[in-house]
Amino acid sequence: MKVAIAGAGNVGTAIASDLHDAGHDVLIIEQDAELVTRLRPTLEITWFEGDACEVSTLKRAGLAEADVVVAATGDDEDNLVVSLLAKMEFAVPRVVARVNHPKNQWLFNETWGVDVSVSTPHLLTALVEEAVSVGALVRILQLAHGEARLVEVTLADDSPAKGVSLSQLDMPRDATIVAVVRDNRVVVPHGDTILYASDEVIALVTEESEGTVKALLVGH
Repeated sequence: MKVAIAGAGNVGTAIASDLHDAGHDVLIIEQDAELVTRLRPTLEITWFEGDACEVSTLKRAGLAEADVVVAATGDDEDNLVVSLLAKMEFAVPRVVARVNHPKNQWLFNETWGVDVSVSTPHLLTALVEEAVSVGALVRILQLAHGEARLVEVTLADDSPAKGVSLSQLDMPRDATIVAVVRDNRVVVPHGDTILYASDEVIALVTEESEGTVKALLVGH
Protein backbone atom coordinates (compact mmCIF):
# COMPACT_ATOMS: atom_id res chain seq x y z
CA MET A 1 0.00 0.00 0.00
CA LYS A 2 1.29 3.44 -0.89
CA VAL A 3 0.72 6.05 1.80
CA ALA A 4 1.42 9.77 1.48
CA ILE A 5 1.75 11.79 4.68
CA ALA A 6 1.58 15.57 4.82
CA GLY A 7 3.70 16.89 7.65
CA ALA A 8 6.99 15.64 9.12
CA GLY A 9 6.28 16.55 12.73
CA ASN A 10 6.26 14.05 15.56
CA VAL A 11 2.90 12.64 14.51
CA GLY A 12 3.70 12.36 10.81
CA THR A 13 7.10 10.73 11.33
CA ALA A 14 5.74 8.30 13.92
CA ILE A 15 3.02 7.18 11.51
CA ALA A 16 5.55 6.93 8.70
CA SER A 17 7.90 4.81 10.79
CA ASP A 18 5.16 2.39 11.83
CA LEU A 19 3.84 2.01 8.28
CA HIS A 20 7.34 1.57 6.86
CA ASP A 21 8.08 -1.15 9.43
CA ALA A 22 4.84 -2.85 8.37
CA GLY A 23 6.11 -3.01 4.80
CA HIS A 24 4.19 -0.16 3.20
CA ASP A 25 5.51 2.33 0.64
CA VAL A 26 5.58 5.63 2.53
CA LEU A 27 6.03 9.19 1.27
CA ILE A 28 6.30 12.27 3.49
CA ILE A 29 5.66 15.75 2.09
CA GLU A 30 7.21 18.55 4.17
CA GLN A 31 7.89 22.18 3.29
CA ASP A 32 10.56 22.82 5.93
CA ALA A 33 13.81 22.12 4.07
CA GLU A 34 15.93 22.04 7.24
CA LEU A 35 13.58 19.53 8.84
CA VAL A 36 13.70 17.28 5.79
CA THR A 37 17.51 17.44 5.73
CA ARG A 38 17.69 16.53 9.42
CA LEU A 39 15.15 13.70 9.33
CA ARG A 40 15.93 12.09 5.98
CA PRO A 41 18.88 10.00 7.35
CA THR A 42 16.74 8.72 10.25
CA LEU A 43 13.87 7.30 8.22
CA GLU A 44 14.37 5.33 5.01
CA ILE A 45 11.23 6.39 3.18
CA THR A 46 10.54 8.71 0.24
CA TRP A 47 10.82 12.40 1.13
CA PHE A 48 9.42 15.26 -0.90
CA GLU A 49 10.13 18.89 -0.06
CA GLY A 50 7.24 21.23 -0.77
CA ASP A 51 3.97 22.75 0.38
CA ALA A 52 1.32 20.02 0.57
CA CYS A 53 -1.39 22.67 0.26
CA GLU A 54 -0.32 23.34 -3.33
CA VAL A 55 -1.73 21.23 -6.16
CA SER A 56 1.54 21.49 -8.09
CA THR A 57 3.47 20.05 -5.14
CA LEU A 58 1.08 17.13 -4.74
CA LYS A 59 1.20 16.43 -8.46
CA ARG A 60 5.00 16.35 -8.53
CA ALA A 61 5.02 14.17 -5.42
CA GLY A 62 2.88 11.61 -7.24
CA LEU A 63 -0.20 11.84 -5.02
CA ALA A 64 -2.39 10.35 -7.74
CA GLU A 65 -0.68 7.01 -7.08
CA ALA A 66 -1.41 7.02 -3.34
CA ASP A 67 -3.85 4.56 -1.80
CA VAL A 68 -4.11 6.57 1.40
CA VAL A 69 -3.31 10.17 2.30
CA VAL A 70 -2.74 11.22 5.90
CA ALA A 71 -3.03 14.94 6.64
CA ALA A 72 -0.93 15.08 9.80
CA THR A 73 0.29 18.66 10.10
CA GLY A 74 -0.12 20.69 13.25
CA ASP A 75 -2.49 23.11 11.51
CA ASP A 76 -6.15 22.20 11.04
CA GLU A 77 -6.60 24.54 8.07
CA ASP A 78 -3.69 22.91 6.27
CA ASN A 79 -5.04 19.44 7.03
CA LEU A 80 -8.43 20.37 5.58
CA VAL A 81 -6.87 21.79 2.41
CA VAL A 82 -4.66 18.70 1.96
CA SER A 83 -7.67 16.42 2.49
CA LEU A 84 -9.83 18.29 0.00
CA LEU A 85 -7.12 18.34 -2.67
CA ALA A 86 -6.31 14.67 -2.15
CA LYS A 87 -9.91 13.63 -2.62
CA MET A 88 -11.13 16.10 -5.25
CA GLU A 89 -8.02 16.65 -7.38
CA PHE A 90 -6.35 13.24 -7.10
CA ALA A 91 -9.26 10.92 -6.19
CA VAL A 92 -7.31 9.26 -3.37
CA PRO A 93 -9.45 6.34 -2.11
CA ARG A 94 -8.93 7.00 1.61
CA VAL A 95 -8.08 10.24 3.37
CA VAL A 96 -7.27 10.34 7.08
CA ALA A 97 -6.94 13.71 8.79
CA ARG A 98 -5.55 14.80 12.14
CA VAL A 99 -7.71 17.19 14.17
CA ASN A 100 -5.52 19.40 16.34
CA HIS A 101 -8.23 21.43 18.04
CA PRO A 102 -11.41 19.59 19.12
CA LYS A 103 -13.57 22.64 18.34
CA ASN A 104 -12.78 22.06 14.65
CA GLN A 105 -13.90 18.42 14.64
CA TRP A 106 -17.20 19.26 12.92
CA LEU A 107 -15.36 20.51 9.84
CA PHE A 108 -13.58 17.23 9.19
CA ASN A 109 -16.19 15.47 7.07
CA GLU A 110 -16.83 14.37 3.48
CA THR A 111 -17.38 17.98 2.38
CA TRP A 112 -13.66 18.49 2.94
CA GLY A 113 -12.72 15.10 1.53
CA VAL A 114 -12.08 13.47 4.92
CA ASP A 115 -12.93 9.78 5.28
CA VAL A 116 -11.65 9.37 8.83
CA SER A 117 -10.75 12.11 11.31
CA VAL A 118 -8.69 11.53 14.43
CA SER A 119 -8.84 13.93 17.36
CA THR A 120 -6.26 13.05 20.01
CA PRO A 121 -8.13 14.75 22.88
CA HIS A 122 -11.35 12.94 21.95
CA LEU A 123 -9.51 9.65 21.61
CA LEU A 124 -7.83 10.09 24.99
CA THR A 125 -11.18 10.92 26.57
CA ALA A 126 -12.71 7.77 25.09
CA LEU A 127 -9.82 5.63 26.33
CA VAL A 128 -10.13 7.06 29.84
CA GLU A 129 -13.87 6.43 29.83
CA GLU A 130 -13.35 2.94 28.45
CA ALA A 131 -10.94 2.16 31.26
CA VAL A 132 -13.08 3.38 34.15
CA SER A 133 -16.70 3.12 32.98
CA VAL A 134 -18.55 -0.11 33.68
CA GLY A 135 -22.11 -0.18 32.45
CA ALA A 136 -21.68 2.81 30.14
CA LEU A 137 -21.48 3.03 26.36
CA VAL A 138 -18.28 4.70 25.17
CA ARG A 139 -17.62 5.87 21.61
CA ILE A 140 -14.16 4.73 20.55
CA LEU A 141 -13.94 5.74 16.89
CA GLN A 142 -16.09 7.43 14.27
CA LEU A 143 -16.16 6.05 10.73
CA ALA A 144 -17.83 6.84 7.40
CA HIS A 145 -18.02 10.56 8.02
CA GLY A 146 -19.61 9.99 11.43
CA GLU A 147 -22.43 7.82 10.07
CA ALA A 148 -20.93 4.75 11.73
CA ARG A 149 -19.08 4.44 14.99
CA LEU A 150 -17.29 1.86 17.06
CA VAL A 151 -18.57 1.71 20.64
CA GLU A 152 -17.56 -0.26 23.72
CA VAL A 153 -19.53 -1.38 26.75
CA THR A 154 -18.17 -3.23 29.77
CA LEU A 155 -21.19 -5.17 30.97
CA ALA A 156 -22.30 -4.48 34.52
CA ASP A 157 -23.86 -7.06 36.82
CA ASP A 158 -27.31 -5.63 36.10
CA SER A 159 -26.89 -5.52 32.30
CA PRO A 160 -29.95 -6.90 30.49
CA ALA A 161 -27.52 -8.70 28.16
CA LYS A 162 -25.94 -10.72 30.98
CA GLY A 163 -26.46 -14.44 30.39
CA VAL A 164 -28.01 -13.84 26.96
CA SER A 165 -26.66 -15.31 23.72
CA LEU A 166 -26.04 -13.01 20.77
CA SER A 167 -28.73 -14.76 18.73
CA GLN A 168 -31.26 -13.82 21.42
CA LEU A 169 -30.07 -10.24 21.78
CA ASP A 170 -32.22 -8.87 18.93
CA MET A 171 -29.63 -6.42 17.64
CA PRO A 172 -30.82 -3.82 15.08
CA ARG A 173 -30.13 -4.65 11.43
CA ASP A 174 -27.70 -1.73 11.14
CA ALA A 175 -25.60 -2.73 14.15
CA THR A 176 -23.34 -5.68 14.89
CA ILE A 177 -21.13 -6.92 17.70
CA VAL A 178 -17.63 -7.29 16.26
CA ALA A 179 -15.71 -8.56 19.30
CA VAL A 180 -15.98 -9.56 22.93
CA VAL A 181 -12.99 -9.21 25.25
CA ARG A 182 -13.12 -11.61 28.18
CA ASP A 183 -10.30 -12.23 30.68
CA ASN A 184 -7.89 -10.35 28.38
CA ARG A 185 -8.76 -12.64 25.48
CA VAL A 186 -10.65 -11.73 22.32
CA VAL A 187 -13.72 -13.89 21.73
CA VAL A 188 -14.88 -13.92 18.11
CA PRO A 189 -18.66 -13.51 18.43
CA HIS A 190 -21.09 -16.13 17.11
CA GLY A 191 -24.82 -16.54 17.55
CA ASP A 192 -24.34 -18.95 20.45
CA THR A 193 -21.84 -16.70 22.28
CA ILE A 194 -23.24 -15.91 25.73
CA LEU A 195 -22.41 -12.57 27.34
CA TYR A 196 -21.28 -12.28 30.95
CA ALA A 197 -20.72 -9.48 33.43
CA SER A 198 -17.34 -7.75 32.94
CA ASP A 199 -17.27 -8.68 29.24
CA GLU A 200 -16.04 -5.81 27.08
CA VAL A 201 -18.43 -5.77 24.14
CA ILE A 202 -17.32 -3.86 21.03
CA ALA A 203 -20.00 -3.04 18.49
CA LEU A 204 -20.26 -1.23 15.18
CA VAL A 205 -23.37 0.96 15.18
CA THR A 206 -25.00 3.79 13.27
CA GLU A 207 -26.33 6.99 14.74
CA GLU A 208 -29.86 5.57 14.47
CA SER A 209 -29.07 2.23 16.14
CA GLU A 210 -26.80 3.48 18.92
CA GLY A 211 -29.66 4.14 21.34
CA THR A 212 -31.14 0.68 20.84
CA VAL A 213 -27.76 -1.00 21.31
CA LYS A 214 -27.20 1.01 24.48
CA ALA A 215 -30.57 -0.13 25.84
CA LEU A 216 -29.74 -3.77 25.05
CA LEU A 217 -26.30 -3.72 26.66
CA VAL A 218 -26.65 -1.09 29.36
CA GLY A 219 -30.38 -1.01 30.05
CA HIS A 220 -30.66 2.55 31.28
